[in-house]
Amino acid sequence: LQNGTVPGEQGKQDKSVKRGNWGNQIEFVLTSVGYAVGLGNVWRFPYLCYRNGGGAFMFPYFIMLVFCGIPLFFMELSFGQFASQGCLGVWRVSPMFKGVGYGMMVVSTFIGIYYNVVICIAFYYFFVSMTRVLPWTYCSNAWNTPDCVGVLDGNLSSRAALNLTRFLNTTQKRTSPSEEYWRRYVLNLSDDIGNLGEVRLPLLGCLGVSWVVVFLCLIKGVKSSGKVVYFTATFPYVVLTILFVRGITLEGALTGIMYYLTPQWDKILDAKVWGDAASQIFYSLGCAWGGLITMASYNKFHNNCYRDSIIISITNCGTSVYAGFVIFSILGFMANHLGVDISKVADHGPGLAFVAYPEALTLLPISPLWSILFFFMLILLGLGTQFCLLETLVTAIVDEVGNEWIIRRKTFVTLGVAVVGFLLGVPLTTQAGIYWLLLMDNYAASFSLVVISCIMCVAIMYIYGYRNYFKDIEMMLGFPPPLFFQICWRFISPAIIFFILVFTVIQYRPISYNDYVYPTWAISIGFLMALSSVICIPIYAIYKVCRSEGDTLLERLKNATKASKDWGPALAEHRSGRYAPAFSPSTESHLEVQPLQPEKDRSEAAAASPVQGSNGSAHSQDSRL
Repeated sequence: LQNGTVPGEQGKQDKSVKRGNWGNQIEFVLTSVGYAVGLGNVWRFPYLCYRNGGGAFMFPYFIMLVFCGIPLFFMELSFGQFASQGCLGVWRVSPMFKGVGYGMMVVSTFIGIYYNVVICIAFYYFFVSMTRVLPWTYCSNAWNTPDCVGVLDGNLSSRAALNLTRFLNTTQKRTSPSEEYWRRYVLNLSDDIGNLGEVRLPLLGCLGVSWVVVFLCLIKGVKSSGKVVYFTATFPYVVLTILFVRGITLEGALTGIMYYLTPQWDKILDAKVWGDAASQIFYSLGCAWGGLITMASYNKFHNNCYRDSIIISITNCGTSVYAGFVIFSILGFMANHLGVDISKVADHGPGLAFVAYPEALTLLPISPLWSILFFFMLILLGLGTQFCLLETLVTAIVDEVGNEWIIRRKTFVTLGVAVVGFLLGVPLTTQAGIYWLLLMDNYAASFSLVVISCIMCVAIMYIYGYRNYFKDIEMMLGFPPPLFFQICWRFISPAIIFFILVFTVIQYRPISYNDYVYPTWAISIGFLMALSSVICIPIYAIYKVCRSEGDTLLERLKNATKASKDWGPALAEHRSGRYAPAFSPSTESHLEVQPLQPEKDRSEAAAASPVQGSNGSAHSQDSRL
């Protein structure tokens, strides 16, 4: 098999000169792993386990992975690869549903804004770690309170012992120096989401740095980012392993790991747990963001995306569980040191990664070195996802305009999107920034992902037609999708997604951060953010129906949902069978056809010879007519 061709076909160039392709298949797999394995695996998954009853969360998580996550992952990869288009262009399959693509763009925009703020906080910790003693090691700093108890204040020195005795007799909450550093110094947290306070200039500077890094890595699109991922997708595992080995050697680590693994079955009946499991699968695998469609669109047409989807999904899931061990071993140690239950040790929310982990780093020999390595790992994890988020928006814009002028100026489009993303992220660097970040995380990237995925499943399986889609995949891969995936795509995945959405709405509880309860107006803004992506779907559908030809509403609907003429493989050499261009014999006899055989000179002209295609039909191996 040459260049991924299927049996019965001659060797092909299989390259899109206009859009570009991955340098090789490893680049695509590593980029997709970097996209799927992100901050969510370290920052969100252990937090959701911690909030939803430890090991009890594993059951709905793996159910969602098998019946929703992997099938949707394969669907999006095959969808983008078949059409070689971004999240807007692929909807030539059924133009009325192009609003789904716009919804994906809105979701990617929201996530891209606050995701880079988390990366910028990691940058900040990375820079302040370049010192002899980490600033969150002891409780003797100006920002510390009398409630602070550090893990390195000796073996319960007189001060720590006095504090501990006082704590046992009161209801005050014990805090670690890393927690106080995070809340009182880095964030300088305000008392209300409406009280923005001042912009934290160090965080603003780091936000600028993170956007510059993202832009430079994407300056040549997938050609440059494909090289960067060789490092960004592999190095984090080295640091995770080092921290895992250090973590399990600490006293109390076993207690933390048991808390992580032991299921609290009463929580499994809570729909919020199942809703979190579903949204975590979408969040972590990147389903419904548009990134998977975009990354797969740069694949060669006959790449085995079925194999890739299995590899990437399992790698992502394994990394989440692995990172959970690292987190909970540290939580167990901290709880053991402070003499409290594990559930009372750490802060909720994304602060977990900036509280529990920094505390662990103070226990390592040469702690500043390990702190630099760890936060560098967090930066790399975040950047791997951020690359794809930005590329999704840029590719959608460039593919939609589609002319030579914008293709040649793609770098300037990337720069424009990066600048806008930076400006929109500035409010998240204020003293109330963490409140807004959590609001966006809970609303912009939760309910809407579920709705978009469900509609995408229905549109492809029932509007375009599952038989058509299965034939497309067979034409591309040389075999139809396995029966399990056919059943999941048609019945199981949409049904599970729909019921999870219903249960989540029924058992909805307003968002809170520690003891702070969000006001009604803030929650309303959250719902508007969630609605902003979903509302694109009906608005565009109405617009498309109104613009379609037809005398009756039914005729207009049929024309609006019918696949457009330019739907199908992007390269002429792959447009065979029902996608083959129709020519009259008199016209065809005057055409010069050039066979795509790499071993022959491009300038050599030859007659097109019919060969047996992957879909069983004869077609000509012509690249240009």
